[in-house]
Order: sequence, then structure tokens, then C-alpha cells
Amino acid sequence: MIVAIFTLSALAGASGLLLGFAAVRFKVEGDPVVEKIEAMLPQSQCGQCGYVGCRSYAEAIVAGEADINQCPPGGNNGIIALAELLGRDPKPLNAEYGAEQPKRVAVIDEQSCIGCTLCIQACPVDAILGAAKHMHTVIARECTGCELCLAPCPVDCIQMEPVAATITTWKWTYPVAEIEAA
Repeated sequence: MIVAIFTLSALAGASGLLLGFAAVRFKVEGDPVVEKIEAMLPQSQCGQCGYVGCRSYAEAIVAGEADINQCPPGGNNGIIALAELLGRDPKPLNAEYGAEQPKRVAVIDEQSCIGCTLCIQACPVDAILGAAKHMHTVIARECTGCELCLAPCPVDCIQMEPVAATITTWKWTYPVAEIEAA
């Protein structure tokens, strides 16, 4: 019995060492350009660009499957930053994917909320708290303003409100060159 325990322990230890070595030796590095592009995107995970999230959009840009002007939350500043990184000419935001808007957050009218949990399921960043048949609320600092919670709400108790500029939310606006359509 003791010999069997030692044998299995030695086998498990050897397997662990072998797997650890293989993980280090055969590690697959990610594409650094994809990482840089993803870091420039707003991380709203909204899907307005036609891709599931910011990571898949960045991968599509590198693969040549998507253009740099498909991200409405990133706006013209995002397009210009991507153009500079990739050495391309900036383009105006493609209207097919939406229009640039100021930062907004979802607000739930708690008196009208029926607790259906459809908005919780739709939120890609888990910014909505609540339980079935109880009112829900939005964690404002987590909300990316993607508007994905609006459509599934059966009682239309969710509205998007602009974020008020305070000392903690105000950001310096950089000068932006106008981009003309070709």
C-alpha cells in the first residue's frame, strides 16, 4: 500500500514537472500589434463595430478584415490614434456603425423595474445588479454606455444619461483635426 502511494506520488510529481516545462517551453506569444490596438480601444465591449468585443475587433484590424473607423465609442480621437499606430490615413467614422456620442451611463427607473433579469444577461461588463423579481440598479462606474441593456428591457425602464463632468470624470479634450471623406 505504501509502495503504491509513493509510486503514484512520484508519477504525479514527474507529470507536473513535465507539464510545467512544456508550458514554459512551448508558450505561444500574442501579437504585440493586437495588444497595442486593444489598449487604444475604449473597452466598452459593445459590439457596435460588428465584432463581439474590443479584442476581436483588434484582431480583425490586424488581419485586414476590419477598418479602423468602425468604433463609435472611440470616436475620431480613437480613429486618429489607430491611424498613427498603423501608419494609415485617418478616415471619418463609418456612419453604418453609429455616431460618436458623449459618455453616457444606463439609469434604471427602479419604480418601473419588474426584475426580469434580461438587462443583467445583456450587460457585457456586469454593471447591473439585481435578482429575479427584485429591482435592479446600475453600477455607474462600471457601465460603459454600450446600450445593450436597452433593447431586452420589456418595460423600457432603462434610460441612457450623459455623465456629468466632475473633477473625477473631466478629461482634457485634445485638439482634433477634421477628417474629410474621400
